[in-house]
Amino acid sequence: MLISQGSNYDGYRFADVYRRAGFAYVLLYHKATNSAVPQLFERQLVQQVYQAARRSLFVSKHNLELTQLQLGLVLPGAEVVRNPYNVPFQGELAWPASTDGITRLACVGRLFLSDKGQDVLLQVLAQDQWRQRAVHLTFYGSGPDEAAIHGMVSFLELEAQVSFVRHVADIAQVWQTHHALLLPSRYEGLPLVMVEAMLSGRPVIAADAGGIAELLDDNKTGFLAAGSTFQALNEALERSWAARSRWPQIGAEAARQVRALVPVNATELLAHKLLTIRSATSYQSGSRAGLSISAPAPAA
Repeated sequence: MLISQGSNYDGYRFADVYRRAGFAYVLLYHKATNSAVPQLFERQLVQQVYQAARRSLFVSKHNLELTQLQLGLVLPGAEVVRNPYNVPFQGELAWPASTDGITRLACVGRLFLSDKGQDVLLQVLAQDQWRQRAVHLTFYGSGPDEAAIHGMVSFLELEAQVSFVRHVADIAQVWQTHHALLLPSRYEGLPLVMVEAMLSGRPVIAADAGGIAELLDDNKTGFLAAGSTFQALNEALERSWAARSRWPQIGAEAARQVRALVPVNATELLAHKLLTIRSATSYQSGSRAGLSISAPAPAA
């Protein structure tokens, strides 16, 4: 059984059903937060569930280390895996033409303030210097805080500088027209949107959340904010703006570096790993093996 969890404690009750029934299972984690740990009444059960897992698979080293710290355990079979992405591995896109002189930024992800930090980004862009710059931000995505974020844009009178697109079928279309990715996240795993932007040859401006710093080389492949705060994000955005003439070169370096860090065949590697675990488990006496997909959908 593969239990794919949006956050690192979403699916432990699913896993416990299989643990008690004698089934082997693998836990896959897409995000970990430092603001949530198991409550006292459930802590021991969560520890038992995680210790009994055949593997604990994380999308970033940060998430693995944080979860072990929170549980006070070395998790057996814990390792970092790469999720599949949705742009070509080779051949970054041509740099977007800007006939109107506008620098176009994209913030791609769920409209979910507690994780993604869009509120902080809007406060930064509401400053006078950003209102006077030829910059346009597009939010790509939908989510539970969509109405709230629309309301913030209206309240801050940013309608001329900010637009919304709920869905695009082909993420590469975003990078044909946008110059950089903005990620003001408070919590992350390893954002696929960052991998996709870098593979497409676009610099990333992001808060240091989850595994972002494991891929983003500050001032070389993008610009890293110390955290998802007004001061930190403002500082990183100002540095990026001062270096905007170098963005095409920074994007090209981002593509080069990320290809050395993520596999060309991430889908096949993850599938092969799961099948190998299943095969090994099926020969262990006293254990029933199964492999399927369960639990909450991973966070974008």
